[in-house]
Amino acid sequence: KSQWEALQKAERRLKIHIIFHFSIFYPPRRRGISLPANTAEELKEKIIVHEPVTLTKFLEKFKEYMHVIAGDREAIKRIAYEFVEDKAKEGVIYVEVRYSPHFLANCDVGKNIPWNQTEGDLTPDEVVRLVNEGLSEGERAFKIKARSILCCMRHMPNWSIEVVELCKTYRDAGVVAIDLAGDESMNLEENSNHKVAYEEAVRCGIHRTVHAGEVGPASMVKEAVEELKAERIGHGYNTLQDKDLYRKLLEQNMHFEMCPISSKLTSACSSDFTQHPIITFRKDKANYSLNTDDPLIFNSNLPLDYSIVHQHMGFTEEEFKRLNINSAKSSFLPEKEKEELLHQLYEAYGMMRSTAL
Repeated sequence: KSQWEALQKAERRLKIHIIFHFSIFYPPRRRGISLPANTAEELKEKIIVHEPVTLTKFLEKFKEYMHVIAGDREAIKRIAYEFVEDKAKEGVIYVEVRYSPHFLANCDVGKNIPWNQTEGDLTPDEVVRLVNEGLSEGERAFKIKARSILCCMRHMPNWSIEVVELCKTYRDAGVVAIDLAGDESMNLEENSNHKVAYEEAVRCGIHRTVHAGEVGPASMVKEAVEELKAERIGHGYNTLQDKDLYRKLLEQNMHFEMCPISSKLTSACSSDFTQHPIITFRKDKANYSLNTDDPLIFNSNLPLDYSIVHQHMGFTEEEFKRLNINSAKSSFLPEKEKEELLHQLYEAYGMMRSTAL
């Protein structure tokens, strides 16, 4: 117990966190938007998922509040800023947050504007600029480092080319990578723009991660690695279905971005945490991180995810140190900044840097 308490104190100061999405309720009164609740707390209760649901049911929750945020410049920048504040309170020192700029825009997104918005003048490009500004202001205010990853959406292949172009435009202003998220049943052959976007990312040296093997089969992970040249895999639990692929990715030191609470509530994994795939990854000394996915919908935070794996999966202080160091090594920071981040961790953990490290 004393070791765990000491670790918690250290983790509150220093923690690596690569989070997938940000979701925060913003008051709608200024824009005259009606909602099925009178207060933020009432709406939050309608949004929160308490028991495991299907991934489809989970995704429907975004419809409850995204129309309040999308298209609102002030809200978008404020959320980015407050996101950094939340992570600082959780003890994070570096965070990579991902989002779809097109889902927050209300023009230049094609015929169907997300969330049934009326067409306006907020473009995906300006969304990225606003998020970057909010994150940057949050960095200065809360003394942690924040970077972002721009998402392509599997069901919207027409956005993907623009997403990689936005990654190129803002690569020196806070954007560190491209991602592909959404329904894993949609393959690359029928949605070739995703592959074209990732080929351009490879050509330009843009870092790449892909949501794969969360609810989809191991073949989706193989596709992400071989076709899209992913450097990290979002979730990836079902990689274990293909022993040869799993062994190959272990040898390649592939990084897996894992989210314990999320995986239970989306029914991606068993609701019994003692049977979670993360346990196998830990036993095999895989390269992975622990993260919080959609903290609003799952009513969770990073300390809670850490607590879950400690209580139900037997995680030790040494394993938390190991996975955080691996997280830093697998971050998408430039090498110099990555070395600085690693130095902070080694110093905090009382670990002497050796040649092997």
